[in-house]
Amino acid sequence: MSDDISSVQSCEDFSRERLQLNQHLEKMTEQMENVSVKLSWMAYDMVVLRTSPDLAESLKSLENKFLKCKAVICGPTDGQDKNSHPAAEEPNIPQEKNGV
Repeated sequence: MSDDISSVQSCEDFSRERLQLNQHLEKMTEQMENVSVKLSWMAYDMVVLRTSPDLAESLKSLENKFLKCKAVICGPTDGQDKNSHPAAEEPNIPQEKNGV
């Protein structure tokens, strides 16, 4: 009788483990599909950049403008000197007076 109980218990354990493994495998497969899609988009972007030099120039210009805005808003980053960037000058922003 105890052999029947232990065999049923081991069968249930096996089924539970198999279900968990299937779920884990399905999750891993989905993650790999996502990586594959991202890699395909990266490859597509590289082809577009290499075949359209105007796009690369406009992206570089956009990046430079972003860095200028970031320097004005956030101040210079660690690698930048405040005087090295013309847009990094202090903006004329009125200061609030305390206690008023």
